[in-house]
Amino acid sequence: MTTNSDNIGKIEPRRIDEELRASYLDYAMSVIVSRALPDVRDGLKPVQRRIMYAMDELGMRPGTSFKKSARLVGEVLGKYHPHGDSSVYEAQVRMAQHFTMRYPMVDGQGNFGSIDNDPPAAMRYTEARLAGIAAEMLSDLDKNTVNFATNFDDSLEEPTVLPARIPYLLANGASGIAVGMATSIPPHNLRELCDAIAHLIDNPNATVDDMMQFIHGPDFPTGGIIMAGEDGSGVRATYETGNGRILMRGRAEIQPFGKTGDRHQIVITEIPYQLNKASLVEKIAHLARDKKIEGISDVRDESDRQGMRVVVELRNHTDPVYVLSNLYEQTPLQMAYNMNMLALVDGQPQVLTVRDILHHYIVFRIEVITRRAQFDLDKALERDHILIGLLKALENLDEVIALIRSSDDADTARTNLMSGFDLTQIQAQAILDMQLRRLTALDSQRLEDEHAQLTKTIGELTELLSDQGKVREIVREENQEIRKKFGDKRRTEVIQEDARRLTRDELIAHADM
Repeated sequence: MTTNSDNIGKIEPRRIDEELRASYLDYAMSVIVSRALPDVRDGLKPVQRRIMYAMDELGMRPGTSFKKSARLVGEVLGKYHPHGDSSVYEAQVRMAQHFTMRYPMVDGQGNFGSIDNDPPAAMRYTEARLAGIAAEMLSDLDKNTVNFATNFDDSLEEPTVLPARIPYLLANGASGIAVGMATSIPPHNLRELCDAIAHLIDNPNATVDDMMQFIHGPDFPTGGIIMAGEDGSGVRATYETGNGRILMRGRAEIQPFGKTGDRHQIVITEIPYQLNKASLVEKIAHLARDKKIEGISDVRDESDRQGMRVVVELRNHTDPVYVLSNLYEQTPLQMAYNMNMLALVDGQPQVLTVRDILHHYIVFRIEVITRRAQFDLDKALERDHILIGLLKALENLDEVIALIRSSDDADTARTNLMSGFDLTQIQAQAILDMQLRRLTALDSQRLEDEHAQLTKTIGELTELLSDQGKVREIVREENQEIRKKFGDKRRTEVIQEDARRLTRDELIAHADM
């Protein structure tokens, strides 16, 4: 008979290819699930979820005083995210950048970088707190609405997903590179998303075409223009399949300038999403210097706190429409956004259509509201159970006082109360803990009123939990509240045109010579 000591140090022979395959698959799934891809329910990657949860735990809530970013990064690293500090701080910085996030989740104070790709200040210099909209992501977290799991060293618990009253995945988008796969989801307009969610709740069989009555296309924080094609097929195709290519353009305007107004300048006020403005200006300057785009006399960046303004001055007798067409063709002023809407569904990566993402979000919100109602019902029943015992004691006040006074100790008093007045142990303990001021007529009435209110609440919650239609209606109502509170105007214009380069011949008026 072999003992455990005989097996210690025993080497098990394995084929190297099998070991490599198993180890690589474990590594790949770890990167996919634990780092790079967002969850379809709350739209967050683990590091983003941990940052927001840690900020809430540290009291870095909207309206409170700012706290150092270094303090937050230390909290996240030490408790929830066992990776490098740069990964945490970079994620926090992105969540605070108004040109990266359509709806920033972090309210930052200090240098958080710029659209010219200037780096943010070190974490010891910047301060942060949660933005107002981020509070909606954490709403009802304390009401057993989501599951918690132990952290990396089993010393604490963290949420596996946030309750997310906002359709974050489409509102802010996501980008990430895993092993063998990548996700790239553009941001959208929250008002349009809320309208589409309301329609999908009312019409569960709605199609992608139905969704596009409300969602006209991505809505980038930097504005710009989307060239959707003459029939809008460019955006529709990507929404129907979950991947595709969308053409973006910066917003440029041709203006006359000079004393006589005979010269022109091209003023760029919006650029494509994730484009470095400084590199765009540099690219235009190089093309003008190398004579690859003719007619440009000067390029300067006049951007300030009021907004973006890049001016391209043209020489006399230069056709501005032709120069602008060349700028679109030869610079990143026109560029493609490659969409691949990949997210985790039940822990598995899936490519999803816009309708799929909204459907999964609605199903998740139904679960959150059901669990919240069950939590509230349990609490109400627990409190009402105690109130019934207190009211019973007040009805028989003299007998209760006499019974307590005649008891040798608290345990005996509790047992006598339970047997004498048909009370549970919880009710008997509540009577023993009751303060003397509760014996007044006024406090007795307050207990009666509270009991009546709880009875009503219990009835409403029981009815809600037995009717799935009412739960869906609450999802719809809360969705409309979010629309009203945080919805804003679309920034990116979608035009039904194809992008093509204009030739010089097309710009010359036809006339007999």
